[in-house]
Amino acid sequence: MPPITRAIKPARIGAMLLLCLGLVACPRPVRPPAPAPEVPPQPAPTQPAPTPGEAGATLYQIDPQASVLHIFVYRGGTFARLGHNHVMTSKSVHGRVWMRTPFPASGFELSFPVADLIVDDADARRAAGADFPTDIPAADKEGTRKNMLRKEVLDAESYPNVTVKSATVAGSLQAPKITARITIKDASRDVVVPTNIVVNGDRLTASGEFDILQTDFGMKPFSVALGALEVQDRLRVRFNLVAAKR
Repeated sequence: MPPITRAIKPARIGAMLLLCLGLVACPRPVRPPAPAPEVPPQPAPTQPAPTPGEAGATLYQIDPQASVLHIFVYRGGTFARLGHNHVMTSKSVHGRVWMRTPFPASGFELSFPVADLIVDDADARRAAGADFPTDIPAADKEGTRKNMLRKEVLDAESYPNVTVKSATVAGSLQAPKITARITIKDASRDVVVPTNIVVNGDRLTASGEFDILQTDFGMKPFSVALGALEVQDRLRVRFNLVAAKR
């Protein structure tokens, strides 16, 4: 019997070796790759939305070279005769106008840089009349300019532009009733602006004048000697703006 036992043992060992080799030779299952995350479809590029008020309107662009805005500053105080009235002129008005039917759906937005204001231009003073003699010394003009741009007045360093936008538009093209929202420094006020509008072919002209108070916009009128010589709070604004159809 011992020889049989010896024969069985090698057979068992061989079977076990074959089984192990079979396990090694069988390929291991490969885990399928994770599905790629679903990417939602991207919307097609869209065109930028039109500026409010422009859609369906006839558009006009302000022509700075053909437009002018004057600000008249008046002397005051007991010794007013020792001072000068002044004219500040902007020939740098930019902006646009949109015209629609009905007319109250129309509007505008304008701006001009305060640093570009021209102090006491001789032609502007001459056109303003006898209260604005043209013989203003250059040193006085420069002093007026520095005072105008300082922090207590226009503060040109912090607030470089004055903006004017339509607040309400009523009436008709022939008899417009316009209220403008004027922003100087960080103060905005709604001001009624009597305006005459003429449309001639591709050109639009708007002209008029109105008053504002410096103190309404956080400006401190110039004053010396306890107010004996000062600048009046009231300013008169006169404009003639020309715009071309776009």
